[in-house]
Amino acid sequence: MFKNRISSPTIITVLALFLCFVAVRVEQAAQQNPQSDKSADKASNSQSPEQKQVSKPTPTPGKQNPLQQIRSQLSDQGDQDRVRIGTDLVSLPVTVTDAYNRLVTGLDKQHFEVFEDKVKQDISFFSDDDAPVSLGIIFDVSGSMKGKIDRARDALKAFTQTSHNDDDFFLIGFNQRANLLAEFTDGDTLINKLTLVDTKGQTALYDAAYLGIEKVKQGRHNRHALLLISDGQDNSSRYTYGELRKLLKEAGVQIYCIGIVEMGGGAGGTLDMQGQAILEEISQVTGGKAFFPRSSAELEDATTRIALELRHQYSIGYNPTNIKRDGQWHKIKVSVKGPKGLSNLRVQHKEGYYAVANKAER
Repeated sequence: MFKNRISSPTIITVLALFLCFVAVRVEQAAQQNPQSDKSADKASNSQSPEQKQVSKPTPTPGKQNPLQQIRSQLSDQGDQDRVRIGTDLVSLPVTVTDAYNRLVTGLDKQHFEVFEDKVKQDISFFSDDDAPVSLGIIFDVSGSMKGKIDRARDALKAFTQTSHNDDDFFLIGFNQRANLLAEFTDGDTLINKLTLVDTKGQTALYDAAYLGIEKVKQGRHNRHALLLISDGQDNSSRYTYGELRKLLKEAGVQIYCIGIVEMGGGAGGTLDMQGQAILEEISQVTGGKAFFPRSSAELEDATTRIALELRHQYSIGYNPTNIKRDGQWHKIKVSVKGPKGLSNLRVQHKEGYYAVANKAER
């Protein structure tokens, strides 16, 4: 009886009133918060499409962002490595020999004179300590070394056995490509890496020297040097010899070379002569020395000699009187006058350096 009293038109009327009530409430809520919606729309519209994706802080004028700071630090470090005068101190490893090519030790600061561009400099640092070296071995495993590889391995073994106990070594092998075969480690580990190396392919000597110069800067010791064991031939490098020579003059890394050439000047003698000239210049520019042993005994003598030279060098430093950092080449000459009984002494050192601007002057 109750059901019959509620007609269909009544139900429809109630639902219509309810929907109207909901619509009114929604409209009132929207009118109460118009400012927040406008603020949000305004902030959104004021951003560029890139800003909407990632909000980036605007750099303050005169300041560098973190990436720029890292690049700047790397650039500064590169300049210091390039000239090795981060605080205007020019550092020179110096080897002294007598008329019989014997190493001369025991000299003092007063026995040396240093000239830069023919102007005498005051020596501000001097040491003759047997300090350890971070040293890279650049080892030729190209096809041109076939028949010579065993002698080259023997040379490396003799060298590591004579070196300072605290020296650390890394190894680069190269044929048509230069590859880092061993990170900084001890001499025995280095020798084991070469046990199964086969000689094949072309020769990228200049590329290997480039890689060695960059790698040796990561060594834990202040003194850096490279030992290059090769026949000096190159037919596969991306870099030219001119580019390598420029880097050698800038890097401040001593390079010693052992030329594994044909004994007695046999087949391939012309190429060996060309290789010998290149190895001699590489070592001379950097203040090192090149050896060309013709027998196993000479080979052992050469490697022992290099190890001893590295252990008995004089370290000389001076602050140049020419304070201009104009990027020009400055030629260095070191002369030595020994005590009585020591005459005709010869001095071996790098030829000079490029003076680049310090951070404050750039």
